Amino acid sequence: MPRPDAPQPATAATAPATEGGPLLRDQRRALHAYRCVDEVAEEPQAKRQDYQIVVNDLGATIRRSGLCAALAALERQKDGRGGALLAHIARADLPGLQGVTQHNLSARVRQLDVDSYMLVTREVLQVAAWLKRAAQATFGGESDA
Repeated sequence: MPRPDAPQPATAATAPATEGGPLLRDQRRALHAYRCVDEVAEEPQAKRQDYQIVVNDLGATIRRSGLCAALAALERQKDGRGGALLAHIARADLPGLQGVTQHNLSARVRQLDVDSYMLVTREVLQVAAWLKRAAQATFGGESDA
């Protein structure tokens, strides 16, 4: 028997109403991701495929090498493949990085203290996951063709 003071899982009846109210962080991330991917959807298919490749790889690169190294890898992408993704990350309203642009994102991340760096890394991983979901939903199996 569950404890009476144990938190209950959110259901439709207990979930906070968001219509007209504040959005949850995950809802804001999802909206941001779909807006960003919609911008890319208007590009030619080759650019969409390039974007999908870098988005699919971002989370693994952050986990494998760290946020700074992942951002540096995006900056090094030939033909600017990582530029759109850097811009999308910069516009994600990350804590401690207000007013950041794609051009100064890496420098600002390197200036963060350890606690802020860890927080931003977690936030970027969440944003990356939503960008990946949005790209998969929007582009579908396009890259397999």
